[in-house]
Amino acid sequence: MKISLVIPGYNNLRHLKNAYESVRKHYKDIELILIDDGSDDGTIEWLESLNDDNLKFWREEKRIGHTILYDKGIESASNDIVGILHADMYIAPNYIENLLKYLQPGTVVCATRVEPPLHPAGKEKIIADFGQDFDSLKIDDFYEFAKDKMIESKDVATKGMFAPWLLYKEDYLAIGGHDHGFAPFPYEDSDIFQRWILNGYELIQSRDALVYHLTCRGHRWNDKAGGDIGKNDDQFQIFEQKARKHYLKKWGSWIRNDENGHPILSPVYKKKLIIRNTNINLDQVKDWFNDGEDIIVEIDGTTFTQQDFQYISNLNDIIADSGDIGTFELGNIKVTINQIKDYSKDLISI
Repeated sequence: MKISLVIPGYNNLRHLKNAYESVRKHYKDIELILIDDGSDDGTIEWLESLNDDNLKFWREEKRIGHTILYDKGIESASNDIVGILHADMYIAPNYIENLLKYLQPGTVVCATRVEPPLHPAGKEKIIADFGQDFDSLKIDDFYEFAKDKMIESKDVATKGMFAPWLLYKEDYLAIGGHDHGFAPFPYEDSDIFQRWILNGYELIQSRDALVYHLTCRGHRWNDKAGGDIGKNDDQFQIFEQKARKHYLKKWGSWIRNDENGHPILSPVYKKKLIIRNTNINLDQVKDWFNDGEDIIVEIDGTTFTQQDFQYISNLNDIIADSGDIGTFELGNIKVTINQIKDYSKDLISI
């Protein structure tokens, strides 16, 4: 098959071996691009030991994160169709075929995750326990489960998006790939999903393309960085706070998805914050503003409340629903609208 799959790995060789095995078990000729993100767990030595003519690999000298490595991998891909897998994923039979049947230019097709009961349930995934770590996978049981699910959900698709996904390389490169301001992670996925929608792509979830996903082992729960199942590693909070600030400054609102995991977009406005009687507790409020002049928001630190913060976090949607040129008050907030212009499409390309 003329498809390239990219799988970055940071100190999760035990999972990466399983992901590699799961692809090669069903697809010998798919181009795999495995990237060692500065690991010290023997990943590069293992990659060098593989006798695989359809494998590309290299090692980054230091960790740069999957946000950047997805782009590097896809840019190096030899094929017109490209996709990603996480290192802690294990694909079911007919995975590729059940994605490809929905793929066409201007679409992105994602699989349906089967996950152990470690996160809240949702319509976008299936909760079923086939092992919670690299050495406890019950693959035969997963395959039997997948066989039944593929019959039950044959040719069923919904609108949604999460990794893993496939699309045409040309479509991926058209918007510049991921925003490296999120590197090493997270939230780069929500950002690119929204940019795909703004660029007119259709996001499709194939309900009979199944993948078992252990969740969070590549970054958030990485045991080599001090994490464990259900326990964030030592670096996650630092990276998460940085990425969160970048997301809020860029979009001016927080991530929302419908019940099937399809992004819900809000308009993007140029907003400026003026704080009177400031105090240190208001620092996080500044993240929601981009120093624009179309909308001016004034707050007083001595009267600012949690309800006022909720107004700010929903301000883009409030203005879209009922905003008009002029000045009005929301709780203790003074809002002056000089112009209502949505800049979302300016964010499509990197």
